[in-house]
Amino acid sequence: MERKRPGASKDELRWIAFIVVVILVWSSASAQIRYSIAEGVNEGTAVGNIAKDLGLEKNTLKERGCRIVEGSSESFFHVDQNDGILYVDRIIDREKVCERNIACLINLKTVLENPLEIHYVTVEIQDVNDHAPSFSVKQYRLEISESVLPGLRLQLQAAHDPDVGQFSVQEYKLSPNNHFRLEVKDRGKEGKIPILVLLKTLDRETKKIHKLLLSAIDGGKPSKSGTAEIFIDVLDVNDNMPVFNEDTYSVLVNENTPTGTTIVKVNASDLDEGSNGELIYSLGSNVNHRIRELFRVDPNTGEIIIQDVLDFESEESYEIDIQASDKGSAPLRTVKRFSNVSSIIPTAICTLLKVYL
Repeated sequence: MERKRPGASKDELRWIAFIVVVILVWSSASAQIRYSIAEGVNEGTAVGNIAKDLGLEKNTLKERGCRIVEGSSESFFHVDQNDGILYVDRIIDREKVCERNIACLINLKTVLENPLEIHYVTVEIQDVNDHAPSFSVKQYRLEISESVLPGLRLQLQAAHDPDVGQFSVQEYKLSPNNHFRLEVKDRGKEGKIPILVLLKTLDRETKKIHKLLLSAIDGGKPSKSGTAEIFIDVLDVNDNMPVFNEDTYSVLVNENTPTGTTIVKVNASDLDEGSNGELIYSLGSNVNHRIRELFRVDPNTGEIIIQDVLDFESEESYEIDIQASDKGSAPLRTVKRFSNVSSIIPTAICTLLKVYL
């Protein structure tokens, strides 16, 4: 028996040849090329030689009706039917076309009408560092109580930069100061977020307002930056006692001094702010009823006023406690005592009052 030599039959060979032809034709009719240009290039800038890259005869482009079809309603490119080169029709703003997408691709179709032939072209628009970081608010205020302990963290407003990648915001810096430092948290697609951290307790009586400068810097070379001012108002805490301005007050009062006469005016001060620093004056809680009948204190001015007749024969001297109290929610008080030093003056009978802590 004669054995058949191994190999493909004629029918099989014809079928393989047909498939190869189809693949070649399909490849030539749907070739895809890719170009890359920077955003913002001038109108008329050459992108690439489509005729050469697709293996097309330049002298046939016009006859075959070569044209570009874009995927969007906006037209950015055209092909010159004389030289087969793809040109920019108008300046491209990458941030407008692709917003903040990492890859900015414009897909085109190169169409030849006769015979019909379609080729796909992709143009990548590369980002350039044409924007600086900016804050939506150039100045903003924060309020921090002076009682707040170190470690407080306050998230600040992030800067915006339309550019992407290395040209977006890469770091934040804070102006040198003794009370705050800056942390930067990377939140992926949301970008980097600045966080203000309190290093040491604030003292409103030492410094009421802290002014800081926050800078956002991109990764361009040279880099671009934007700034915002931060004003931190230190809120008062009632942490200061009222203090009398004089160590001692003394006065000689004739026993026939008319009622309603001011014999002395005391004055105290408080370093706190607002109601915590507003003072009212009064007689001390331990002052007896007789002294209360003879003297009163104007709560606003600190004036000590006689309100009944003084009688040297009944009492040569008086000791009076005067209290200065602030108006804080938990008031702080300071008391001074008026101590009478007895002195008999026959021709001018008087009462001597002396004030001391």
